[in-house]
Amino acid sequence: MQPTKKDWNNLDQYLDIFNSITEKFITDLDSEKAGKLETHLEQRPLSENGIELEQCVDELKDNIIPQLSAARGSRFWAFVTGGATPIATLADWLVTTFDQNVHKDGDSVATKVERQAIRWMCELFDLPNSFDGIMTTGGTGCNFLGATCARQFAGNKQGIDVAKEGVYNLDIEIFSTSPHSSMIKSLGMSGLGQKQFTLVNAIKGTEMMDVAHLELLMGESDAKAKVVIASAGTVTATDFDDLSAITTICKTEGAWLHVDGAFGLFERLVNGTEGYTKDIELADSITVDCHKWLNVPYDCGVFLTRHSYLLEESFDVPARYLANETGIADFMSLGVENSRRFRALPVWLTLLAYGKSGVRQWVENDINITKLLADWIDKSNDFELLYPCKLNVILFRPNCNELSDEEADAKTIRLMNNINQDGRLFISPGHWQGQEVIRVALSNWQTDESDIQVAIDVLSSLKE
Repeated sequence: MQPTKKDWNNLDQYLDIFNSITEKFITDLDSEKAGKLETHLEQRPLSENGIELEQCVDELKDNIIPQLSAARGSRFWAFVTGGATPIATLADWLVTTFDQNVHKDGDSVATKVERQAIRWMCELFDLPNSFDGIMTTGGTGCNFLGATCARQFAGNKQGIDVAKEGVYNLDIEIFSTSPHSSMIKSLGMSGLGQKQFTLVNAIKGTEMMDVAHLELLMGESDAKAKVVIASAGTVTATDFDDLSAITTICKTEGAWLHVDGAFGLFERLVNGTEGYTKDIELADSITVDCHKWLNVPYDCGVFLTRHSYLLEESFDVPARYLANETGIADFMSLGVENSRRFRALPVWLTLLAYGKSGVRQWVENDINITKLLADWIDKSNDFELLYPCKLNVILFRPNCNELSDEEADAKTIRLMNNINQDGRLFISPGHWQGQEVIRVALSNWQTDESDIQVAIDVLSSLKE
């Protein structure tokens, strides 16, 4: 079929299709398997002339939708996955309707919406006005911007404009203990090197940075520029580095501090500025994901920094047809993409509708019900809780008494596969202290005690 302007005369037909598919998909979430393990898509060549709308819809209904996960549902507990709230879902529908390119000022209010949404995110986490930033596709995009800013900072200390001259002759040492895989990827993409960081010891039995070891390593380093990558909520144990002590060391050493708080920053809503994230406002840059605990649709992250001029130094490439007349750096000059989706709208509308207390409420709920399940596991004779539950992540495995390490790992993997095959939950594996473990993370606004009971029923029925 060929599109024409007259297709919009059939808008009601498109809206009816959209309404029907959306209503059924959301209504069926609880009865669908959380994850679809076995999927198939017929391989066929691209057709010359396409097919009619009705046939397209049939293809969707018959071959695609039945194989989609229920990731936006209340029992998808792999990774750290939120599920878009009704308000955020509405906003994302409208993002496509409006089809704005949020690259520069001058033709739409959309850029102002993003700036206000970023300011509201700072207010949500009680961060000072010195922070500014940009919305990205997620944690990887944020961490890449963090690596790029740190790289530019290091170059400026040595009289090198890295964005223009490259990393040749750059003298930099990076220190970290438990960097997220996306941070390691970002070090590679930024030219700093995936393997080129100094590993700081973890405090025994944790993923937390040993601050004394960091201080020793940085004191011994003769690098002209130093960077520390810290964690506010590690991926496996949900550990938080001691940011107060780390910021003190970084200040003494003149080092850049980047904190990956993709989901851990939300702890600040519950415990305030004196909790696990105390002094994070002293960091140079911060990563936070909105498609995790803010429960907006994929893909959306926010990169925050106290030195946004480094973003402009790194990403601004003037072009006459994109000239900026406002005197304010445009978003296309602060990040990777020139063309940018209006991903700020779901964040803006979410914060407008629910406010700080609304977001806090579902974060507190997830933490409380996670502890319910962790306590049940801890008291069970059939399972082992392997690490205290700090926030919204549980590490456990089946009871492996008297089993060898190999047998224990095999039993754990078997249980995890059986849980996912059952379909009432979807979870992911982990590796902890040399052991295979099962890792569950609850960050969906809908998850409640009834879902915890389902989990208990699943575990009870699958125990060996």
